[in-house]
Amino acid sequence: MGKTLFSFGHGFSARALTRLLIPQGWRVIGTTRSADKAESLRASGVEPVLFPGDLPSEGLSEATHLLISAGPDAEGDPVLRALRPEIEKLAPKLEWAGYLSTTGVYGNHQGGWVDETTPLTPSTRRGKWRVAAEAEWQSIPDLPLHIFRLAGIYGPGRGPFAKVRKGTARRVIKEGQVFSRIHVDDIAQVLAASIAQPNPGAIYNLCDDDPAPPQDVIAHAAELLGLPMPPAVDYETAEMTPMARSFYAESKRVRNDRIKDELGVELLYPDYRTGLQALLEDEKG
Repeated sequence: MGKTLFSFGHGFSARALTRLLIPQGWRVIGTTRSADKAESLRASGVEPVLFPGDLPSEGLSEATHLLISAGPDAEGDPVLRALRPEIEKLAPKLEWAGYLSTTGVYGNHQGGWVDETTPLTPSTRRGKWRVAAEAEWQSIPDLPLHIFRLAGIYGPGRGPFAKVRKGTARRVIKEGQVFSRIHVDDIAQVLAASIAQPNPGAIYNLCDDDPAPPQDVIAHAAELLGLPMPPAVDYETAEMTPMARSFYAESKRVRNDRIKDELGVELLYPDYRTGLQALLEDEKG
């Protein structure tokens, strides 16, 4: 019996997983909001579904595995809002379901360490929405749910190099600020490892081994490129979008022992230095 992954919100992380699954003979059905993106999905071997829009019930009913990347809003989870009865009907037949959440659910720990047992005390609006969405998915009977709390994601086409090259990068300095991050290929390998050894109810933090101040990452990118060091600006006076500023509202170091101990994952990019170096080499082809 073939495996079919139905992927809601088939974006950056889901596409990385697909690159591992399709060569193994998987059928992948992915939702997107735009017809243009549907064409690029089709070109990558994914069967596209426009959602919201098309009713994905036919492909959904054939799924053996479910991946949810679509983010929640003030009204809750968009997938469950549209399709909760269908998901509940499908749940007992699924081998695995994965929900991509965020480490923002832990809130601000002033640079302290958190793990999967840390109480959820989100301080941002988006973090609160995620806590509610996790609970919504956990409330579905017989769903073999796995929750993955992702740190800041980077990867091909999504890193600091473009801004450094353009001369628009800045080293925003906020005393004591650290972020955890994760390369998209490591997200993909963790998801694949979980699919291979399901443990319904499990929660995993996805991050590398080296939480670091954001200004260090920008500085290292400039060094790798051999370009001038981007200017340092004080967080209090820096011009930033509300979204960017909200990231600085929280500072924490995220532990990742569980993906190693339970899933046997060995990170491809255990810190931002190895990750950025690999991105640069990929660019050079």
